[in-house]
Amino acid sequence: MSSSPLRRTALDARHRELGATMTDFAGWDMPLRYGSERDEHIAVRTKAGLFDLSHMGEITVTGPQANRLLDHALVGNISSVGVGRARYTMICQEDGGILDDLIVYRLGEQEYMVVANASNAQVVLDALVERAAGFDAEVRDDRDAYALLAVQGPESPGILKSLTDADLDGLKYYAGLPGTVAGVPALIARTGYTGEDGFELFVAPEHAEKLWQALTEAGAPVGLIPCGLSCRDTLRLEAGMPLYGHELTTSLTPFDAGLGRVVKFEKEGDFVGRAALHEAAERAEQNPPRVLVGLVAEGRRVPRAGYAVVSGGKVIGEVTSGAPSPTLGKPIAIAYVDAVHSAPGTPGVGVDIRGSHEPYEVVALPFYKRQK
Repeated sequence: MSSSPLRRTALDARHRELGATMTDFAGWDMPLRYGSERDEHIAVRTKAGLFDLSHMGEITVTGPQANRLLDHALVGNISSVGVGRARYTMICQEDGGILDDLIVYRLGEQEYMVVANASNAQVVLDALVERAAGFDAEVRDDRDAYALLAVQGPESPGILKSLTDADLDGLKYYAGLPGTVAGVPALIARTGYTGEDGFELFVAPEHAEKLWQALTEAGAPVGLIPCGLSCRDTLRLEAGMPLYGHELTTSLTPFDAGLGRVVKFEKEGDFVGRAALHEAAERAEQNPPRVLVGLVAEGRRVPRAGYAVVSGGKVIGEVTSGAPSPTLGKPIAIAYVDAVHSAPGTPGVGVDIRGSHEPYEVVALPFYKRQK
C-alpha cells in the first residue's frame, strides 16, 4: 500500500530555499527548524518569529442557524461571541471525550470560522457536517482556501503596523478584523500559541509568498527570523498551553484536563456530550481527577511524553510533554499527577527516566508569563 504524498503549503519552496529541516506533521511537509531551535525560540521571546501554520484546518459555518449549530456541536456558548471576536473551545464526543480543541472566529452575524488542529481537521469537519443535520446552516471545508502565517513576539505589533493601516491598537487578544497587510487582503487575528503577543494572518494561498517576503523585510531590522514547529512546541510548553494528543485526548473530558471552564452548561438547548460532561463535572468535584502541573528538573535529563511521575516508589502520574526550556535553562515537563501531589513545592516527586528516578520540582503552570 502506498501512503499518500505529503501535502505542501503555499510556502514550501520558500522553506526549502531557507534550508529548513522538513518533517511530516499530520500529513503535511512542514518546517521543523531553519537553524537553531534555541535561537528561534529566543527570537520569539525577545524579538519576533515568523511561522507558516497553513496546515491548520479552517472550516466555515454559515447560515441563519450557524450559531445554534455551533452551540449544539461544541461545548462553548458560541452565540455569545461578538462579531470580530474569537473564542477558545472544544468539540467533544457523546461520552465527553475531547475530539479537538478549537478557536472559533465570528466573522459576521451568520458566519463563523472554526480552526481545528491539523491532525484533527477531517474528524472535526466530519463531526460538524453530521451535527448540522436539522439546522439551517452550511458547513464548508475551507482548508484549501487559506494560508496561515503567524508573527509572534514583542516586536510583532510594530512589524505589522508598518505594513497595514488596520487598527492594531484597538485589536484585543482573541479578536480578528479584516484588513490589508502589505497589499494582501487578510483576516488579522490577535491570537497565537507561544505565550507572546502576536498575530495570525489568514490569507489566500496565492498571496502567502508576497506576505512572507514583506514580513521578513519589515521584521529584519528588529530581529525577526523564520521559525519552525520545533520551537513552537517549546514556546507553548513554557506557556503551559495544551497540545492535542498530549494533554488532550478522547480518553479525557475537559474536566479531567482541568479545562472544565470551557464547558457552558448554561447555554440554551442541548449539546453533544452534555449528560456525560455533567457527570464528569460532578465526579471531578467529589473525587478530584489528576491535575495538570509543571515539573522543573533539578538535573539535566529531559523527560518525555509517557514517562511515569513517581513519589515514594509509587507511580503518581504521567508526563504528557517534556523538553529543555531555553528560557529557564532547565528541562521542563507538563504532567498529570494525583491531586494530593499537585501543590507547588510538593516534596519527593520525580520522573522515571529509563529506570532512574530523577528529582523534579512541582510548579504551577505556566512556566513563563510575558510582561504585559
